[in-house]
Amino acid sequence: MHAAEGTAATASEVDGGEAASGLQSVETLDRSNDMERGLKNRHVQFIAIGGTIGTGLFLGSGKSISLTGPSIIAVYIAVGAVMFLLMRTIGEMMYRDPSQHTFINFIGRYLGDAWGHFAGWSYWVVLVLVGMTEISAVGTYFVTFFRIFGIDLRHWNWLIQIGFLAVLAMVNLIAVKVFGETEFWFSMIKITLILAMIATAAVMVIIDYHYPAVQIHGMDGISPAGHAGFDNITRGFSFLPHGWMAFLMSFQMVFFAYETIEFVGVTVSETRNPRKVLPKAINQLIARILIFYVGALVAIMLIVPWSTFKPNRDGSFASPFVMVFQYAGLNWASALVFFVVITAASSSLNSLLYSAGRHLYQVADESDSPSLRHFTTVSKSKVPARAIILSALLILVSPLVSALPGISSAFVLFSSASSAVIIFIYILTVAAHRKYRQSADFITDGFVLPSYKVLDIVAMAFFAFIYLTLFLAADTRGPALAGLGWLIVFGGYCLLRSRRRKSASAVGDASAV
Repeated sequence: MHAAEGTAATASEVDGGEAASGLQSVETLDRSNDMERGLKNRHVQFIAIGGTIGTGLFLGSGKSISLTGPSIIAVYIAVGAVMFLLMRTIGEMMYRDPSQHTFINFIGRYLGDAWGHFAGWSYWVVLVLVGMTEISAVGTYFVTFFRIFGIDLRHWNWLIQIGFLAVLAMVNLIAVKVFGETEFWFSMIKITLILAMIATAAVMVIIDYHYPAVQIHGMDGISPAGHAGFDNITRGFSFLPHGWMAFLMSFQMVFFAYETIEFVGVTVSETRNPRKVLPKAINQLIARILIFYVGALVAIMLIVPWSTFKPNRDGSFASPFVMVFQYAGLNWASALVFFVVITAASSSLNSLLYSAGRHLYQVADESDSPSLRHFTTVSKSKVPARAIILSALLILVSPLVSALPGISSAFVLFSSASSAVIIFIYILTVAAHRKYRQSADFITDGFVLPSYKVLDIVAMAFFAFIYLTLFLAADTRGPALAGLGWLIVFGGYCLLRSRRRKSASAVGDASAV
């Protein structure tokens, strides 16, 4: 099986420069890798960027700011630093064995078959559920985009979702380099809007720009007149303007904005020169976080006083990006932002299909079930086509579920619980890294995370803290409990399954003797 191969290195198997360290060459490890290394450096760099920028920044940052004001910047930095630690743990293990199709494999390798089985299936289910919410979001954003121009497409929402999913599935099925190229341009669009917004805000501050009261698209009532300046941040500053509870709740919101940052750890087995490209992509995460999150939030609050972010009657918030551009006199800003939001959601869905296909391929490869063996083959273009198609078909259930009120409410709870389950996956990944550092596989001159004994504990404790914050609000308490239920029920099943397999194996060995 692919996940179990290539764990022990010998001097005869490695290239000359690698022999001294026990680091196997990529060529040696790739004897069990059926995928094509079609992703270039620029593809991986922009996939990494795309993984850190989702629709939450464009639409949800207003709610984040409203919770705790300027101190939200500290929250983004703190959560971003821990997510960077997570990526360093993934990067170190992937550097050791870049033939693995997913970082989840290391959980089974270093924590045992039971947790590997739990993580493999749980993560794939999470990806499918998140994909179902993303395809629903794509349809909603698409309808909203055309509503700006007076075109009502609500009745065609289901067809829009199917169309988007079909196109993105084809992108994934053609070849991995087509997926990489698509993600490159998706990320380029998102980056351009963020940098344009930051540049616009900078110019407005420099010229001491004053704007009149204006009706903001997506906001109830008229937004008051104001000006661009640092006093919008400092006026009435308080680190906890709405108390400790709101501050703590902001951590979970920011955490979910970073969710799927780990996708770059699924591209390694299909990346050219992975040991050169992967460390570069991960080490640049801090700079990306500072520019695309911290930079964007500072720019927003320089233009829009943080105390003015208020929810609409339905609980929604206007997009801060729309606000900044409309204050600058660009009345078509709403259409521009929602076009980019459609791009961001499509990018997320595209990456979800890619990752879900690889995870199902890997889970099937490690399974003894004959029915799952059908998903262990790759197509002529060297992609796990059957695994991608099945994942896409399951995501396609979303439009049907949305149309059935009785099922829809249960689906919302279950899909929300998937965000809670991914916290378990992150904790297991860091725990696997800790075991790796204590194993014979560890190499001293790889992409090593320094002070791992302390930093691994910090990361796991932080993820546990994020999970506890889910119990603070009524809308996240249910998903948190559902996530615990999944851990107890499915995790318990996986542990019992592993024990039965070990007992059966022991009996078989005894009979053979």
